[in-house]
Amino acid sequence: MLVFVAPMAAESLTNIFATLVALFPAEGLLIATPNDTSGTTYPGLRIISTQASNAVWPLTAADFVHAVNAAKENGTRGVLMLGPGADSLSAAALRELANAVSDSTFDLAVPHYSLPPSAGLVNSAILYPLSRALFGSRARFPLSIDLAFSLRMADRLASTAQRFVNSTQSDAIIWPVSEAAVAGLSVDEIDVGTRMLPQPAEPNINAILTLVTGSLFADIEAKAAFWQRPRRLPPERRTSRPIPGIEGEVDVVPMVEAFRLAFSNLQEIWSLVLAPNSLLGLKRLSVVEPSAFRMTENLWARIVFDFLVAYRLRTLNRGHLLGALIPLYLAWVAGHLNVVKSGTSSEAHVEAVAAAFESDKQYIVSRWRWPDRFNS
Repeated sequence: MLVFVAPMAAESLTNIFATLVALFPAEGLLIATPNDTSGTTYPGLRIISTQASNAVWPLTAADFVHAVNAAKENGTRGVLMLGPGADSLSAAALRELANAVSDSTFDLAVPHYSLPPSAGLVNSAILYPLSRALFGSRARFPLSIDLAFSLRMADRLASTAQRFVNSTQSDAIIWPVSEAAVAGLSVDEIDVGTRMLPQPAEPNINAILTLVTGSLFADIEAKAAFWQRPRRLPPERRTSRPIPGIEGEVDVVPMVEAFRLAFSNLQEIWSLVLAPNSLLGLKRLSVVEPSAFRMTENLWARIVFDFLVAYRLRTLNRGHLLGALIPLYLAWVAGHLNVVKSGTSSEAHVEAVAAAFESDKQYIVSRWRWPDRFNS
């Protein structure tokens, strides 16, 4: 097994090495990392140096190319990629991820993280529902920063990643779950419990949402011939651990006010993107009190689908388009937090949102084929 360890602090690197040494026999372990390992206290480890990427999160196309090349050059049977902060994962979680592919049972193993209701909300609102509806995947975190894959999956990922690297987009995002779906490769989801998620030096929800949503939209556009065909969602296999509720009071008023301000200022832009029924729904929502504020699952699904179509058509500059989505996303977040505060579990609400995307797939298929027609 080759283990690719992304750039991380020296303390985290030491912790990861200690866990790996305890989990795997030294003769069966090869570590590839861009980290400086000259001071490691594990001289018996086989470590090879790779080039560093510029990204803090998520893993980049260059990371996948470096990891797969190292695996092939050294004849390993599978790859385990660990993102920044992976030392917060338990040893059992790392073992299960590696075992899922090392025994040739699955081609791709991705983690299911147990996060608080107020964390990972771009994933909950957009990435997971879209991936589930269009690619027929139940993977709760389609852009996970830790994953394991077989050499067969490695070929697929390396081929996709290399195209970005060759076009000087070495920091581009790769979407392993959708790559596996298109290639007909098997995917497993491992319940890994809690994890500390890495944060950019200056967290900026606008930049994060624009980066990952734009990348997913581009991936969906590239794979349109695949996802427009009907496919059945696989049965649920995962049993998740309970996720704690929101600790303390979360103020949704600033999010609601940001949405109301955008409703006043972005009408012209939104009218170029959204269906008339969606605009009417937003008008009604704009006068709802913050304490009762909630965006319905169907309205949110239609909004995201319409923005996806506008992205494809370049109805607006893509940067401006994704910027116009941000206040709508904040409105969804405010509603999500209100739903959780009312007693509904965070996961139950996220699953309801994903189900709405899935049940309304025909809407996006129709709009993709006939973009000038808003169908009800």
